[in-house]
Amino acid sequence: MNRSSLFALVGALLIGAAQPALAQESVLNLYSSRHYQTDEVLYANFTKATGIRINRIDGKEDELIQRIRREGAASPADVFITVDAANLQAADEAGLFAPVRSKAIEQRIPKQFRGEDNRWFGFSYRARVIAYNKAKINANDVQNYADLASPKLKGKLCVRSGGHVYNRTLMASTIYNTGDENALDWARGIVANLARAPKGGDTDQIRAVAAGECDVAISNHYYYARLMASDKPADQEVVQKVGIVFPDQKGKGTHVNISGGGMLKNAPNKAAAVKFLEYLASDEAQAYFANGNNEWPVVASAKLDNKQLDALGKFKVDQLPAGVLAQYTPKAQRFIDRAGWK
Repeated sequence: MNRSSLFALVGALLIGAAQPALAQESVLNLYSSRHYQTDEVLYANFTKATGIRINRIDGKEDELIQRIRREGAASPADVFITVDAANLQAADEAGLFAPVRSKAIEQRIPKQFRGEDNRWFGFSYRARVIAYNKAKINANDVQNYADLASPKLKGKLCVRSGGHVYNRTLMASTIYNTGDENALDWARGIVANLARAPKGGDTDQIRAVAAGECDVAISNHYYYARLMASDKPADQEVVQKVGIVFPDQKGKGTHVNISGGGMLKNAPNKAAAVKFLEYLASDEAQAYFANGNNEWPVVASAKLDNKQLDALGKFKVDQLPAGVLAQYTPKAQRFIDRAGWK
């Protein structure tokens, strides 16, 4: 073989060796159960910043977790993102996540919002608040989660299904903060105070308060913020009639939950996965969580431009770590069932 042929062969081998690395950087396969249209811009911004194209599969969290398990080592999924610490913990307990070693993530995301061994991370948080009818309820009577079980509210409470993950994690925090017996009594008090059988989503509960079906409801804060931002007269009428309380400000603080994700252990594009997770912790993405979906960013340095969140104001957050919260959710579901919270 002459010298020129040898150089050509070596060059071809080097190019071939580099191709897998280049391919690994060029695409990210994302499985997501976040059903927010505003996330589309977030993904587009990531591609613009990095050149990494996102292939996204949407679905319900349980379905996606089972799909990743079935796919096993052949799974194309690089990152799984979802809402609620309990869903992240379920994926972790199924052995789906791999630890991520990233100084950027560890420095920017508080430990409260990270899972064990950095296998998953929270990137935004939402508060579980109390909505009340301003004309019928004195706000001083609903300052704490415990007040929701008070006999004074008998027949006045609206809430979605107890089995929904938002309420299951609220129950988990109640167990952790008040103990088993008090938490079970609280769940029974919720059931005793229901104005109607649980149904619908959080926005439905707020609308029911405005319509007089009930006087008090439980909701994530951003559903109310969306109504605040709406230009529909009917939505503005709801906001005028309904007030919001951040509970337990003189105690542990308001219960919060997260949206988050992690890199999957069989991810074929691990470098791209880490870049994506680091991007979600960037000031740009953090601000977008707030401005696009009315969620609070977990990174303190993120600058917000959101009139609704500004109007809701600052509040004391329960410091219960998301990972600990998630560990209490199985017991929370058992207590919910025992209390008859359908």
